[in-house]
Amino acid sequence: MKRRALLALALGLCLALGAQPRPTVMVIAAAGDLRGALEEVQAAFEARHPEAGLQLSFGASGNLTAQIRQGAPFDIFLAADTGFPEAVQQAGLATADGLFPYAKGSLTLWVRKDLNLDPARDGLKVLLQPGVKKVATANAQMAPYGRAGEAALRHAGLYDAVKPRLVFADNIAQAAQFLQAGAAEAGLISYSQARNPALQQTGVAWKVPDGTYPPLIQAGVILKRTASPEPARAFMAFLVGPEGQAILARHGFGRP
Repeated sequence: MKRRALLALALGLCLALGAQPRPTVMVIAAAGDLRGALEEVQAAFEARHPEAGLQLSFGASGNLTAQIRQGAPFDIFLAADTGFPEAVQQAGLATADGLFPYAKGSLTLWVRKDLNLDPARDGLKVLLQPGVKKVATANAQMAPYGRAGEAALRHAGLYDAVKPRLVFADNIAQAAQFLQAGAAEAGLISYSQARNPALQQTGVAWKVPDGTYPPLIQAGVILKRTASPEPARAFMAFLVGPEGQAILARHGFGRP
């Protein structure tokens, strides 16, 4: 009898667990500078919303926009600027919720410590030093940080001199990976990437002054093809709310 009772209890538990609804999983297409920050946002959001799970897909904002136009099954698009999500909205691929700015990024110059250079004193001119043979940056056609880096170099009158040293990555996260791997001595990356412990240990970071490149206001949209509009709105509210903004701030982002 005791054994039968235990079996019945186990069967009841299995049925109860099987009857629980599975979490709604939303796929978020996110700019490369959000890696790290968005992983922490994911953990916090899922803890507050156990009914909704997130799957993160990182890439250059331009590449993600092209994938969205081609029908990629994303629910939310978080870009590194406002232009790419605006293009998605104008193409009729976003919901009526519209654009939601969620962060402000900062272009940052990173140089290896062992070069003994001082970007705080010399700014972008350190890129002309003989020890700087390669400068990692993102593709300006696809990544807003790549455009920002090019604009800052042109503002300083250094673009033509530095251009032969530029090594282009598909997105800003990959540019940071080039620096970690030692494939370049310097890089124009996001402040959030420069805060990576590995890069902090091996290099010196200097924020490029505002006004020398277009503001990096980052915005997102909920995509019209989503099958989970309400969970998507809950995520949007979380990201722009106090807890989401606090996480982004810890990773070096400002308020939009």
